[in-house]
Amino acid sequence: MMNFKLLVSISGSLLVARLKQTIVAGVGVTFSIAMFITLLSFMSGLNDLLDGLIINRTAHIRLYNEIRPSNFQPIDLSETYKSHHNFISSVKPKKERLQIYNNDAIMDFLRSDSRVSGIAPKIITQVFYNIGAIDLTGAINGIDVEAENNLFLFQNYVIDGNYIDLKNTPNSIILGKGLAEKMLANVGDMIQVTTSRGERIKLKVVGFFQSGLQDIDNAQSYASINTTQKLLGESGSYITDIQIKLNDINLAPSLAKEYQNLFEVDAIDIQTANSQFETGSTVRTLISYSVGITLLIVAGFGIYNILNMMIYEKMDSIAILKATGFSGKDVNRIFIGIALTIGILGGALGLVLGLGMSWSIDQIPFNTSALPTIKTYPINYNPRFYMIGAVFSIFTTYFAGYFPARKASKVDPVIIIRGK
Repeated sequence: MMNFKLLVSISGSLLVARLKQTIVAGVGVTFSIAMFITLLSFMSGLNDLLDGLIINRTAHIRLYNEIRPSNFQPIDLSETYKSHHNFISSVKPKKERLQIYNNDAIMDFLRSDSRVSGIAPKIITQVFYNIGAIDLTGAINGIDVEAENNLFLFQNYVIDGNYIDLKNTPNSIILGKGLAEKMLANVGDMIQVTTSRGERIKLKVVGFFQSGLQDIDNAQSYASINTTQKLLGESGSYITDIQIKLNDINLAPSLAKEYQNLFEVDAIDIQTANSQFETGSTVRTLISYSVGITLLIVAGFGIYNILNMMIYEKMDSIAILKATGFSGKDVNRIFIGIALTIGILGGALGLVLGLGMSWSIDQIPFNTSALPTIKTYPINYNPRFYMIGAVFSIFTTYFAGYFPARKASKVDPVIIIRGK
């Protein structure tokens, strides 16, 4: 093997000899890496934004009691029809309450479970919002204010008023922004709601929230658990839902089944509840990676073509190198070195340019009333994207240079010189 410094010097000379082509190849790699980084950062940021609207505000596991018809009917007790297939129509639901019984013991057990990061009790009840002679249908979510904020960042969605007033002010309510506009309600106003049992109660508006989902903002509101229990005329132990956040979201499907059997309640995991949404996020990420990798492969073909042309134009130089003692492996290393130099320098500039383009997008204002917490376009500065871009640029340029280098290493100097 020839001296390493000599091989590097020859590679540099060949790069400079075709400087324009070298710059074109380098710019191709730089542009590809920059677009790869920018595209993935933006699409991943968009996924995170959409996840924040739904998935991050949804319990990993929800425990509740669902009203359903009984699977066991009186006819099943009959000895005469015991062996028959009995078909019964218009079966009424079981006479059961929505309340989760023994919920204190269940929550104590969940708090001691190392797989659980936090829990938040909840009451969901249907109500009518009274506006003069008009009634608007909707729902009130009775929440443990501090637990709800810790698990789901409730305060980020309260756009007017203070979320903690829900706890500190008796008989208070935070209305959805769309619902408040329909009712022409302001912070500090008293509104009247009617429960499904026909009982009416006045509540003080202490704030507005905006989730970004119009169907929710136009119909739902929040009150403290104590206020909701009083509204329904229930005791202090009455709750209808237990929301669970896990340390590992991937455990949700298996733990939901475990808790359902253990506590004898219904349980639904976040993957099942949001399966279509997760599919959309996966598809967007896949498209981003596909486009980015395609750009890198196209840049690799550009390097391949340039090195091929360089070999044809430098046949005399290659013949002289081999005639003066350079082996085929030495020639191979020279052209591999050229390809890797283009890949490393172009890739490094591409990473810097990609970071700059991502930062520029991150500074563009993005103001919409539907997403009050979002001020600029979303960008995810995940280091993994930069590592993938760097590694892929080196691999792409290496293989782009491998085949031309292999061809150059097999050049017979005698045939080339004789041809001249």
